[in-house]
Amino acid sequence: MPTGGPISIHVISDSLGETGELVARAAEAQFEPDRFRIERLPKVTTPEQLRETVKSHCGRYCLFFYTLVNRDLCDEMEKLCAEGINGVDLLSPAVDTLSHVTGYQPTGVAGAMRRTDQEYFDRIEAMEYAVKHDDGRNAEGLIDADIVLVGVSRTSKTPLAMYLAFKGWRVANVPLAPRVTPPTELFGVDPKRVFGLVTNAEILMEIRTERMRELGGYVPGYADHEAVERELEEARALMRRLGCLVVNTGNRAVEEAAQEIIRHVQGAYVTRD
Repeated sequence: MPTGGPISIHVISDSLGETGELVARAAEAQFEPDRFRIERLPKVTTPEQLRETVKSHCGRYCLFFYTLVNRDLCDEMEKLCAEGINGVDLLSPAVDTLSHVTGYQPTGVAGAMRRTDQEYFDRIEAMEYAVKHDDGRNAEGLIDADIVLVGVSRTSKTPLAMYLAFKGWRVANVPLAPRVTPPTELFGVDPKRVFGLVTNAEILMEIRTERMRELGGYVPGYADHEAVERELEEARALMRRLGCLVVNTGNRAVEEAAQEIIRHVQGAYVTRD
């Protein structure tokens, strides 16, 4: 059994090494915690730099995951592995298979996915939008949202918004609270893009009670059954006014509720087109 702390998995790349790190993290997750540590070694550009980098980081286990698209770098890494480096090529087998089956030739350009993957930039923009429009902020921007989530406190508005944003959707969320008038801009959003989040009173009371316990305080009415029932009914009434779809988030994974929302939004876009 190895001793002396976590074993280093070095992720070496002629780009940023993000793909290699993801695979390394997936692999280390199959072992008990703290068995490994991951170190990225990005932007390797020449065979000489590659050899120097590998040699200077080659400890007792000399373990490398690599994503190299430059042929000279791949050849040099293969030589290093033949000399005793423990290396795992994460990219070449997949690229070679695609090329062999289709006849297409790879470009050999490092970082091509980052530069050409528009979905990546869409996700970044969507995440920024979700943060900017979290919890009712910047209501004037609701009209630009792909999805608007409304609901009372602790109905998973923010977790859902962030999950959907990671999928590339621009999501705003608006809290519904007793005696608080929602922003007028909300009523100008296409109802097909608005989703009301609800749960049952018992679940909501339990979540809110635990939340107050975590914060070490007490908010009158926040977790009282009668007040919660009334708050949910008022929220449902507003959702009826908005004409939006109601999604029950009680005892459901964020991913499950998100998929329901995505199906409806995509259906609305198809219908509109």
